[in-house]
Amino acid sequence: MWNLTKCLTEVHVHHINRFTFIHLFCHLLKELNKVYNDYSFHPKLQQWIIGHRLAKDHETLHFHGIRKDGDTAFMYLLSGKQANLRQRQCELDRILLLQAAETASGMFNSKLNSEDAFLKLEGRGAQVQSNEANTLPEESAKIGWVCSGCTYINKPTRPGCEMCSTARPDNYQVPDMYQPDEEELQRMKNEEESFKQYEQSKLLKRQENYKLLLETDEQNLISTGEDFECPICLNILENGEGVTLRECLHAFCKDCLKQTILSSTEADVTCPYMDQLYSCESKILEREIKYLLTESEYRTYLDRSLAIAENQSENSYHCQTPDCKGWCIYEDDVNEFNCPLCKKKNCLLCKAIHEGMNCKQYQDDLKIQAENNKAAKQTADMLTALLQKGDAMNCPKCKIVVQKKSGCDWIRCTMCKTEICWVTKGPRWGPAGTGDITGGCRCRVNGKPCHPNCQNCH
Repeated sequence: MWNLTKCLTEVHVHHINRFTFIHLFCHLLKELNKVYNDYSFHPKLQQWIIGHRLAKDHETLHFHGIRKDGDTAFMYLLSGKQANLRQRQCELDRILLLQAAETASGMFNSKLNSEDAFLKLEGRGAQVQSNEANTLPEESAKIGWVCSGCTYINKPTRPGCEMCSTARPDNYQVPDMYQPDEEELQRMKNEEESFKQYEQSKLLKRQENYKLLLETDEQNLISTGEDFECPICLNILENGEGVTLRECLHAFCKDCLKQTILSSTEADVTCPYMDQLYSCESKILEREIKYLLTESEYRTYLDRSLAIAENQSENSYHCQTPDCKGWCIYEDDVNEFNCPLCKKKNCLLCKAIHEGMNCKQYQDDLKIQAENNKAAKQTADMLTALLQKGDAMNCPKCKIVVQKKSGCDWIRCTMCKTEICWVTKGPRWGPAGTGDITGGCRCRVNGKPCHPNCQNCH
């Protein structure tokens, strides 16, 4: 803060109008006093910026060109620690500032002779400074904790600084003999009530969220809560017309999800969301599928899913009765399968139904039929020729004959659904399945094709 005595003394040197100076000085004191009274910011904490530069203690208003109403000055604040300011000094200086402001304002309003006004103001300031010890009675040291941010002494029970909101030190303990005053008791009561209201509102919010969760769980499909663009068909759908998948929260229109389910070649339908950087691997839930499809479509989906699961199982066996949908997964120590649908007994060793005959009798009879059945022999010869020419191949897993008429070199076995590389005649992936590049054809691993004839399409 500028020293008031210096400010007054330099008026003589620059010979400005004393009456104008008192007018300006009254405004300065008024602003200093207002900031001090309203916000408890001591003048030592106030740093003034005038003419785009920081004012210094030895400089005057005249030095900065502050000579008339409307001249602008800005202020920013220091911390109490930076200003080396204590609480008692704050109280003493508050009285000095109030008395100086009252004296200057009274002189200006009474329009005293400028020389007399100036001398009286200067003398008033010196008198207050010399007698400042007598203006404020000695008071006992205040009880409380000192803020580490602004050095303000707070009441012991305050959780944070009243001036700057800095938290109370963790190691501070409220004195046992401390008795809060009425104002502090009211503050503590209001704080307790506010905390109870907060806890109650938080409990109500939790109950509302839980109720919403239960309501959502009972719904087969979760509708979208706002307008959105379907990432598949790119149509703009209004609020509630789309479907949000539970597992991944991706949203689509119902028609696109339905077509995804009907065209899927997997038992578990994967979320169709995909962009340049990410492909979702979450599954569409059974309850969502059932609600999207009609009854006949859902039965078809179930049949297809069972067939895919059967073909992908290592030890699966399908009942040999024509048009029967029964199948099982067998163990090594089981030789028979009693179909629960057609009630026929299937021999797992011969992979056939041979009622009335044992396995040896059935196999001998099968050899005789193959020798006398020309149609069966022609079929076997044709498949052998296709394999020799390279127009067909045996599936590396289930050994059935598969063909590729045209298109990509990445094909899928119709029986076991194994992904096959046509040019290498082997599995596309390694033993761990899809994505395992440690085995299989290893196409485009390290940027290299899997075979000289590779079309670089898989």
